[in-house]
This record gives sequence, structure tokens and C-alpha cells, in this order.
Amino acid sequence: MSILAPKTIIVSVTNDLASDQRVHKVCSFLQNNTYNVLLVGRLLPSSPTVDRSYATHRFKLLFTTGALFYAEYNLRLFIYLLFKKWDCLLANDLDTLLANYLAHKCKGGELYYDTHEYFTEVPELAHNPFAKNTWLKIEQFIFPKLKTVYTVNASIANIYTKLYGNNVHIVRNIPVFMTLTEATKTRKELGFTDQQKIIILQGAGINIDRGAEEAVLAMKHLPNNYVLLIIGSGDAIPTVQHLITEHNLQQRVQLLPRIPYADLMHYTRIANVGITLDKDTNLNYKYSLPNKLFDYIHAGIPIVSSNLIELTTIIRKYNVGEITPSHTPQDIANTIEKAANTNYTTALLHAKSELQWQNECKVLTTLYCK
Repeated sequence: MSILAPKTIIVSVTNDLASDQRVHKVCSFLQNNTYNVLLVGRLLPSSPTVDRSYATHRFKLLFTTGALFYAEYNLRLFIYLLFKKWDCLLANDLDTLLANYLAHKCKGGELYYDTHEYFTEVPELAHNPFAKNTWLKIEQFIFPKLKTVYTVNASIANIYTKLYGNNVHIVRNIPVFMTLTEATKTRKELGFTDQQKIIILQGAGINIDRGAEEAVLAMKHLPNNYVLLIIGSGDAIPTVQHLITEHNLQQRVQLLPRIPYADLMHYTRIANVGITLDKDTNLNYKYSLPNKLFDYIHAGIPIVSSNLIELTTIIRKYNVGEITPSHTPQDIANTIEKAANTNYTTALLHAKSELQWQNECKVLTTLYCK
């Protein structure tokens, strides 16, 4: 197609659109390349308003979790797509793929698939063999038929290529390059002092097996001026709250709920160290490349990471942090201290200049602007 051809693309996700930075960046790219974009998601009681330069639509559903939610969402999405005019569809993750594929088969047009993770190996499915098998059957049926697929890193791309034979492209979820301005909030404005060493753990999923519990316990092995800031929501939060109380760490660990991305980056920029401590307990975590890694780089702070292939590849290539040898609180604390007392400024600036969305989205140009 010509890059100037005005085509309509409907992009679908199962979240509420508010904090999905990857999807927002892709939609903005498409809009900037003459597509008419409509982003479809769902509306939750707690969902904030979304103000985008492209069109959005959110379903208000009867069910919010479990099999009935996914069934209702895909049925609603399929019917919606049948009665809308569009030229292309972009399905984000396996939980939107069935409705998009069926609409594509009914009406034609182009179908694109962006798989953000190794979906069938997420921990939520580990103890639910029926659900896992259902998603796997859907994937096995549709994936080999897809012409244009991309994902978040090389490990996951290689897995899907071996499984289904598709040429899977790589588009990492890297932030847009921005220079720090005077609008960045100060430590005082955010409730911290210059004497404190701030460790930040941020992200949409503060879940079990992602290292939050060990990070809290590591505070017992760090000097008193070190504070831990955890921002986000997830199933590990109740355990984290219990550990904070049990070990009298109320003055040294602060919890904040999920906040808008711009606010999240204010906190990230004032930190001394960013941590990402996913464990190798499932294949999705094993091959993950968390968004927070790139947020830390763009905020100019060093990283302390667990020993996972995609994380260590970036950290060692650019020398922007340290790898903890284990998940014991003592090892994590030692690694944090080393990172907090090492100057990575030049390396972080170099990494930020290369690892930016303006470079990464060139792959999208080859896929959408033919």
C-alpha cells in the first residue's frame, strides 16, 4: 500500500486502554502514517477517562474476569467488527485473536497480530489445564494462518517460529525518546529527601514470583537511608503489605497504586536504582523483557536485575546495571548497593540514544507502510 493511503484499522485489546503504552505507541504510529485508527477495549468501574488523538471505544461488560469475561468480550468484539467498516484489524494478544480472525474470515481485509507475551505460558494458566488447553487450541488453529505477526523480543519470536513456522518480527516495547525538562518533579515535591537512596520497583503487574517480596526483605540488609518504592498493583501486594508490617519496615517501604505513565516516570527519574526481579518459574517470565527495564534506562537510573536472558542481554551489552546472583534478600541488597554506588551515566545515555521508540518503530514501517 502507499504510505498515504487512508485506510481504517481497528485495534483491539482486553484492557481499559488507560495504561497500555505499547498499544498507544502503535496506534499513534499508525495515525501518523495516514491510518484512521479506532482502538477498542473494555470499561471497568475504576477506569479513568482516556483522551487520545485517535478514536476509542470501550465495551461495558457483564463479566470482568474468568472464562465468561473472555467469551463475552470476544462475542461482543466479533459482532462489533461485523457491523463496522474497516480495512485492517490488529489483534493484541491471544485473548483478542479469535474474534479478529473470525471477522477477518467473514469480511476479508488484512489481519495483524501483536503478541505481547508467551500467552499460553503465563502463570495464571499454570494451574488451570482446561483454560490453558483452550487457549493453546485457539493459538494452534489460527497462528499458522497469520501473515503478519510481531512480538516483544527475540526469545518469544524464536519460540513461535519454531512452533508454527511463521516469520515473527520483533518490536520491543521501548519508550519514546524524551529529554528531561524542568517539568520533572523534584524529590521534595514527591515526598523524598536528597539524603535518601531510592530503590524503585514499578510496573502494571506486582505479582507473585516477580521479586517484590524479596525486595522488601532486602531492605533489612541495607543502610537506613535506603528506601523502597513499589508502584503498581498485583497479587503479591497483600503479601508485601504483611512483610512490611511483620518486619517493621513501614518507614522504609512505600506502596503506591497504579498511576498514569507520566506520573510514574516522575517517580522513576528521582530514584537511584530500578529493580526488575522476575523469577524463572514459568516460560513467560523466563523469556520476558519487562517494560520497566527501558523505563529505568530512559529515566537515567541503573538497573538491578534477575538472571533472565532478555534482561541480561541488554544490561551487559550496554553496561547499565548489575545482575543479582540469586533471589536471597542478602544478594539482592548487595547488588543494589553496588549499583547505587557506581556511575553509569555515560552508559545510560548511550543506551537511551539507541533504545528508543523512534528507532524501534522502523519495523512497523516495513509491516504497515508497504
